This record gives sequence, structure tokens and C-alpha cells, in this order.
Amino acid sequence: MEIWQGLLLFVTGIAAGFLNVMAGGGSLLTVPVMVFLGMPGPVANGTNRIAILPQNIAAIATFFRRGRAEFRYSLRLALCTLPGAVAGALAGTRLEGVWFDRTLAVIMLAVMIITVFGKNRPTQREGDPLSRRRLAAGCLALVGVGFYGGFIQVGVGFIIMPVLQRIFGMDLVRVNMHKVFIVSVYTVVALIIFSVRVEVLWLMGLSLAAGNTLGGWLGAHTSVSRGEKTIKIVLNVVLIAFIIKLLFF
Repeated sequence: MEIWQGLLLFVTGIAAGFLNVMAGGGSLLTVPVMVFLGMPGPVANGTNRIAILPQNIAAIATFFRRGRAEFRYSLRLALCTLPGAVAGALAGTRLEGVWFDRTLAVIMLAVMIITVFGKNRPTQREGDPLSRRRLAAGCLALVGVGFYGGFIQVGVGFIIMPVLQRIFGMDLVRVNMHKVFIVSVYTVVALIIFSVRVEVLWLMGLSLAAGNTLGGWLGAHTSVSRGEKTIKIVLNVVLIAFIIKLLFF
């Protein structure tokens, strides 16, 4: 790896880490950059996990220091994603070349449609106890989140945020607090599977991880300090930018 490549990955990681914690879609920056640097799609998909893990750990630590932590609840939510994450990672390691690009395009089109036409209102009020039916639906949705995260990761924030907000009735600050914990847990499993089954470029991944960690800290700090209003602004701006990219570029 050349110095300029490491610097490019570090700077990209800062932006990606911030976006991942505040909204989602940071991997839409990092994966294309790694492909630009010559990585095959599946290798970039696996290497990206190296950066995701420390980014979310930094965010968890920041939320904890700011008095926003519910580790037991976060762990219960995260455990629901693990069966899906294992299946998704195993499927992701089988993607090769053009099929990675085609799958990513289809998935991001689906994400765009959901975000554009889906309602943003939570269907469960904050603090209300969850019914058994809603709890079962939430756990099933988290299995799906785990599969998607293990499979390709890109844009997983756009999927997990509506699940936590609409089904579990969380405000957006709390959503982000739980989101980074959940992603950290299933990323450990996915990274192990990718490391065993495909080539993972650790040096490039660590350069990206340094930037992602800084970006994750900035995102968590901003999330707590600025609150739900700022998160909504960032989320909407990111979604508009990615929708334009998907439609016209």
C-alpha cells in the first residue's frame, strides 16, 4: 500500500464514520474507494468490516461517557441479528465480480424506494411496553438486519433505524445509541467469516479504520450534543445525496 492510498482511505474513513453513526451510508463511500484502488468487490466488502468495528466501538464509548448507554438492552437486540449475520456473511463471501456490483445496485435501489415512500412516523410510542406480537416482529426484523449487514453492510443504517424507531418506538438519539452496539456485535461475526473465506487486506483496512474511528467519535458526540433535530437533518441530506447518485450517476 502506498502512502497516498493510506491517506485517501483515512480521509474517506472520517466522512464514512460520521455518516454511519449519524444516519448511515458511509460504506457507500468506502467500498467504491477501495474498488477504485483495485480491490475486487468481495475483498472490499470484507475489508470494509475492519473499519466498521472500531468506528462503532468509539461511538459506543462516546455515548457511554455522555450518559447514553443501555448495554443489556443493546445486547439483547444485537443477539437477534446474529443468525442472520452468519447466513448473510456466508452468502456475501460467495459473491464474485460483476454479481457483487449488480447485487449492490439492486439493494440500494430497494433502500431508495423504501426511504422515499415509507412513512417516517414511529408506530410505537417511546416508553410504551412492547406487545408480544410487536416484540416478535421486531426480533424477526433484526434477523433481517443481521442478514443484510453480514451480506453487504452498505446502507444498513437506513434499514436498522426505521426498525428501532417504528417497531421499538425509540427516539433518534436512542436509535443511534443502540444501532452502533448492534452493528459492533454482528460485525465481529461477519469479519471472522470473511477473514476465513475470502482475502481481507488488513493494512488498508486499518488505514480506513483509523479514519472511521475518528468519524464515529465525531458522529456520536454530535448525535448527543445536537439531538434528534440534527440527526434528522443529516439523515435527510444523506438520503437525498445517495438518491441523486443512484438515479443520475
